[in-house]
Amino acid sequence: MAAKKAKTGDAAENETSAASSVTGKVEEFKEFLELSKVEIKKVTWPTKRETITTSVAVLVLVVVMTLFLGIVDLGLSKLIEYILS
Repeated sequence: MAAKKAKTGDAAENETSAASSVTGKVEEFKEFLELSKVEIKKVTWPTKRETITTSVAVLVLVVVMTLFLGIVDLGLSKLIEYILS
């Protein structure tokens, strides 16, 4: 009988600690959001012109690399075809 009471007491403690754990996690999450908001205010965001310029540079690089890799792939494919035939 004593063991049953101990289990019931342990279960009650676990429920209490679980509830406080959830409350603690909610508080931690709120603190995280507040600190994130502070950090976001410190960010120096790029201007519209800078964003457009860097986006165009990335697109040009992607096109150049696509062409380069396509040509290299085609060349190697033809070389392998020539060697195997």
